[in-house]
Amino acid sequence: MSDQTGPPPATPAPVPPPDPGAALSLRGLWKRFGQKIAVAGVDLDVPAGSFFGLVGPNGAGKTTSLSMATGLLRPDFGTVHVHGTDLWAQPDRAKATLGVLPDGVRLFDRLTGAQLLTYAGLLRGLDRPTVAERTEDLLRAMDLVGDRDTFVVDYSAGMTKKIGLASAMIHAPRVLVLDEPFEAVDPVSAANIRDILHAYVEDGGTVVVSSHVMDLVQRMCSHVAIIAGGHVLAAGTVADVRGAQSLEDRFVDLVGGRRESEGLAWLRSSSASS
Repeated sequence: MSDQTGPPPATPAPVPPPDPGAALSLRGLWKRFGQKIAVAGVDLDVPAGSFFGLVGPNGAGKTTSLSMATGLLRPDFGTVHVHGTDLWAQPDRAKATLGVLPDGVRLFDRLTGAQLLTYAGLLRGLDRPTVAERTEDLLRAMDLVGDRDTFVVDYSAGMTKKIGLASAMIHAPRVLVLDEPFEAVDPVSAANIRDILHAYVEDGGTVVVSSHVMDLVQRMCSHVAIIAGGHVLAAGTVADVRGAQSLEDRFVDLVGGRRESEGLAWLRSSSASS
């Protein structure tokens, strides 16, 4: 979270209009919790059809920004447009085009995997035959057919991420926003999820993922934004943001915080003597 304290400015600085062609267009987003400012004037455009990574250190404001971008949290100031629709002025219309996988939000885990997908589809207003067809398609895609009748509470971390992703996709959204979708996921499940997401983008969808794993974002994403202290420090294509460096080195240069290990000479001498 940002080290800034106190309220945001009474009249935030003017911001440019939203990009009507962007999948997500964030303008002047501010959010304060008590005396701590978590997000301090974020402006960001996510191009339609992109695989967009949002990276930053712990407490940088990533989750807060994504929560505001998807309607889970109301900003103190600022606007969010989803494919040109004002999220807070027309929430039903905007949210119908969003699929969201929040980090750490509990699922209805006393349902089976098939029941959870059915519930998610009906909640989105789909008719029962469509829900039944899409449930089977998603269970196959996520390699969960054999666990369709297993309670979600008994799923592994990777299976839970996959059923959560399937729940976010069942209504065929235009934009998927996924907060730390690969955290605590085994390599095989992570590879399967990446394949599904790349296929979704190739078919015209937009994916936004938050992560702190630079190598994963560098290999997976077409665009990236680096956020720290509640501010966007850099945004654009991965190639433009990283320049001649690796994304991790560019990230460290922008965010700072790298420490020298001179004070651990005793550790090196200990390991050498053993």
